[in-house]
Amino acid sequence: MRASEIRRLIQLKPVELDAARRRLAACHDIHELRKSARRVIPRPVFDYVDGAADEELSMAANERAFRRWRFQPRALTGINEVDTATRLLDRDLPLPLVLAPTGYTRMMHPAGESGVARAAQRHRLPYTLSTMSTTSIEDVAAAAQPDLWFQLYIQNDEGLTKELVNRADAAGYRVLVVTVDTFVTGHRTRDERNGLTIPPALTMATIGNIAIKPAYWIRMLRSEAIDFANFTGTGSRPGAAPGSGSAAGATTIEGTGSMFNPNVSWDDIVALRARWPGKLIIKGPVSAADATRAAELGVDGLQLSNHGGRQLDRTVPPVDLITRVRDAVGPDVAVLVDSGVRHGADIAVALALGADACAIGRAYLYGLMAGGEPGVDKVIGILTGQFIRTLHLLGVSSVAELRAAGRELLTAP
Repeated sequence: MRASEIRRLIQLKPVELDAARRRLAACHDIHELRKSARRVIPRPVFDYVDGAADEELSMAANERAFRRWRFQPRALTGINEVDTATRLLDRDLPLPLVLAPTGYTRMMHPAGESGVARAAQRHRLPYTLSTMSTTSIEDVAAAAQPDLWFQLYIQNDEGLTKELVNRADAAGYRVLVVTVDTFVTGHRTRDERNGLTIPPALTMATIGNIAIKPAYWIRMLRSEAIDFANFTGTGSRPGAAPGSGSAAGATTIEGTGSMFNPNVSWDDIVALRARWPGKLIIKGPVSAADATRAAELGVDGLQLSNHGGRQLDRTVPPVDLITRVRDAVGPDVAVLVDSGVRHGADIAVALALGADACAIGRAYLYGLMAGGEPGVDKVIGILTGQFIRTLHLLGVSSVAELRAAGRELLTAP
């Protein structure tokens, strides 16, 4: 074989000079993005994203629960194209996927919440802003206008809770997601071990990480200081000592729960339903009985979640709640599921069990840490491709057909 023929057979890729794009190009699934993020992000920050409560049993069980299901595909269905579109809370989406709320997102990358929202906008997917965000309700709305949702932690200060809800409404957020499993902050051993604070404290371990992760710290030093943006000017700062207001000083991650109301009850949901003009979702490890009660109170949707294993350890995996909750509330209440979604096939499993959509948090944070805003695009692209391929191989042509076929396509070993 002549050299010219060999050159035609072997196509060498051009060398990518940009380090972030090079990292993203080398990643082909979410687990590879996780490994890439771990290499470039200081350990305390990576562990904050990657870790969970106590022994981290729930986090491990969440992924296993998705993967225990096995597909029984249809044969010879003659499908040429797959339609991944769906309707969720009166909006048409190109994919049954929502970007879930995550706190302190600018600690992972300066693009932060605004970068994630812009990626969601490009893909026409909902983005949920956390109460504990490092970019304010108004600034995210100004940066991007996808289908914006706001996640609420009910505060000890009732006036502050009302203020947050009113601000989200005024800024154009369409859905209010009330988290009901965080009235007390979970014990996250990795964060305690690392001494993680907001802003990052210069402990000896942190200084060591500066030396081995210089690119991260250069980005941080060039960006605005990280703070709890939704509380600036309110006279309250999560984790601060009583009476300290918004004074300077480090805030422990675990201490942020000091502002959350430990006495949250169904009366709070009734009050929020009366105040909030848009769609209302309850997020947490909701049982069938609690789901029925929520529906009776006018809640529009349920996001089945154990906070990615970050709150009560040993909690039932949310994917295992789908069938019971769907049977309890019927077809008119939206059912979403998060915690453990790492592959497009996980989305297919959830929908076959009765969910309307999945939500991701850690998955897109791995992309954000590995490559900034384009990393979030990469995650959405990976999950989209996997989901389309799964539907093709299952022999179903659409999300609607997947949900209708449901359990006939699944078997549990």
